[in-house]
Amino acid sequence: MNNYIVRISIGTVISVLLTLILLFIFSIILAYTNISETTIAPVIIAITGISILSGSSIATSKIKKKGIINGMIVGGMYIFILYFISSILSTGFNLNMYSMIMMIIGILAGAIGGIVGVNL
Repeated sequence: MNNYIVRISIGTVISVLLTLILLFIFSIILAYTNISETTIAPVIIAITGISILSGSSIATSKIKKKGIINGMIVGGMYIFILYFISSILSTGFNLNMYSMIMMIIGILAGAIGGIVGVNL
C-alpha cells in the first residue's frame, strides 16, 4: 500500500513538473514570436493533457494493475493541486466552464495514461 501511494505521488509530481517546463517553454515562444494570444487556452489544455498522460503512464507502469483507476487518481490529484494553488494565488478564483473542461480532460488523460502505463 505504501509503495502504491509513492508511485501515485511520483506520477503526480512528474505531471506538475512537466507542466511547469512546458509552460515555461511556451511562455518564451509567446514572448519572442508573433503567435496570437488566442492560442493560450488551447495550448494550456494540451500541455495539461500531455503532462497528466505522461505522469499517469509512468506511475501505472510501476504499479502494473488497475491502470484506469490509478491514472484517474493521478489526473484528479493533479487537477486538485492546480486548483488549490490557483485559489490561493488568485483573488478572483472561481470555477467556470473552462475549469470543468480542464477537470474532465485531466481525469480522461489520466485514465488513458493509466491504460498505456499498465500495457507497456
